[in-house]
Amino acid sequence: PMRTLKLTVAYDGTHYVGVQRQANGVSIQQCLEDALAPLAGDPGGRGPTVAGASRTDAGVHALGQVASVNVTFDVAASAVQRALNVRLPADIRVIGVVDATPGFHARFHSTGKTYRYRIATTPVLSPFDRWFVWHSPGSKDVEAMRAAAAAFVGKHDFASFQGRGGTVRHTVRTIHRLDIREAGGEIVFEVEGNGFLRHMVRTLVGTLVEVGTGQRPADGMTAVLAARDRRAAGPTTPASGLTLMSVRY
Repeated sequence: PMRTLKLTVAYDGTHYVGVQRQANGVSIQQCLEDALAPLAGDPGGRGPTVAGASRTDAGVHALGQVASVNVTFDVAASAVQRALNVRLPADIRVIGVVDATPGFHARFHSTGKTYRYRIATTPVLSPFDRWFVWHSPGSKDVEAMRAAAAAFVGKHDFASFQGRGGTVRHTVRTIHRLDIREAGGEIVFEVEGNGFLRHMVRTLVGTLVEVGTGQRPADGMTAVLAARDRRAAGPTTPASGLTLMSVRY
């Protein structure tokens, strides 16, 4: 009989083209499906199709990505987890496997996600952080950024923050929380919402950093939202600083 597995996955996305299979490089989906193939009785072939909750882009990381997969093999969930981690590259780990309700879909049944973005502001970047932060040396006005960020909380049309290549027709999203904290030479943004457009978090951060460096007024975010034009917002920050923290159901 068919069963649905819910996988919780952590990965360093530095060397991957993103979650979704692509022709131009190795994806997280491809690695998971290849690792599942022997369990499904097809060693060397493509395993059952894995659906990720968030289509994180090339270079983006995850601590709590969720994926779903329909399988017919009768192997305990704990044994599936061990088998996958034996076969996966060291920069991808399955940190949990459970049997889900039949028909569960990691992407379509998600009700929200939380992302974290890290900026290192120190003059010299630690080599241990180089893959996981955006190095933007120099002080930023964190209070101004917090004041500006308040305009994004709530239900808004975020068309101005959708990156090129975004294909969704409806660009209204709800941000429940956007926290900014500063400590130890780092500024950390944590954003929780019901869904995000392509490059949305990275563009929100890029726009807020322009506020923090005096290039934009803190009270100008309502106008950026109203423009519904990507040119009205700030730059898209590097993928290295972004991590998917968790997915809510």
